[in-house]
Amino acid sequence: MADLRKVQRTPTGTFFVCLPRAWSEAHGLKKGALVSLDETSDGRLFLDPKYGEEPLPKVSVLSVGPFLSREIVGRYLLGSDIIRVEAKERIAFEVRNSVKKTVGSLIGLEIVEESHSQIVLQCLLEPSGFPPEKILRRNYAIVAGMHRDAVNSFIDGDSQLAKSVIARDDENNRLYFLLVRILRTIIQNSRLGEKLGLTSIDCLDYRLAASLIETMGDTCARLASKTLELESARPSEELRKLLSDLQSLYYEAHEKALKAFVNKDIGLAENVRQMRQKVEALNSGIEAAAREQSVEVMPQTLAVTAFLKQIYEHSVDLADLVV
Repeated sequence: MADLRKVQRTPTGTFFVCLPRAWSEAHGLKKGALVSLDETSDGRLFLDPKYGEEPLPKVSVLSVGPFLSREIVGRYLLGSDIIRVEAKERIAFEVRNSVKKTVGSLIGLEIVEESHSQIVLQCLLEPSGFPPEKILRRNYAIVAGMHRDAVNSFIDGDSQLAKSVIARDDENNRLYFLLVRILRTIIQNSRLGEKLGLTSIDCLDYRLAASLIETMGDTCARLASKTLELESARPSEELRKLLSDLQSLYYEAHEKALKAFVNKDIGLAENVRQMRQKVEALNSGIEAAAREQSVEVMPQTLAVTAFLKQIYEHSVDLADLVV
């Protein structure tokens, strides 16, 4: 429950409010101590009793267990600066390898200390140096490239290009985890939000946008796996042309969706929705052409078409965030 206090005024006209005694003592405030007051964008005052002090690092301690990798990822996403992995006895070689693999999947996290029964991880990132928009754009650029190459690998039967797309999904996930960590840090640190010009609502929208883009990347990786299933079979020339046209249309959709989200452009967002009729018509043509293909090609082609449609639906959801 909020502690309500009346605003008072001195004879000279200065307004003041008394600080709660218990709160002041808990933070070590004494007569003459300095506190900082910052006005937020919505007109509130942010009171910091630790003026001029470096914030203490957030430390998490984990025990070796079957879900250690997931726990490390969880603490990273929650903004822990230091993660200590401890065991009562010697940490097994397999566990160390698992920790190192997990660290490699998280941007900025490094092993800074290691002994027979302990591994210390530290995140070396400065959140203010990673604006969410910049990370989102970078993640989108990777996913957009995955989308283009995944479809081209299927059209051309290029298994090496397909494997490249699948490998790039790791970087897609790394950037997604980084963005989630930064957004959660901003929500917990109003000063950082003010510095980056982001409100809590903005962070929520970025979180949803990041999830949609990361899912697009996962879908591209699954699409690329269909190229590997083709082996020596190839789609017909007509079908390859239709797939190329569909790929261009979907690429345009998610490109417009991102621009609409970043620029808060409602008109551009609505344009993504208005592409649906053209999308449905092209999809129907591909499905009809796919049924005339051999049994080695038809199921993979229908799966690719379904994956591409999922990417379009995610593009529409991304554009809807503008509204």
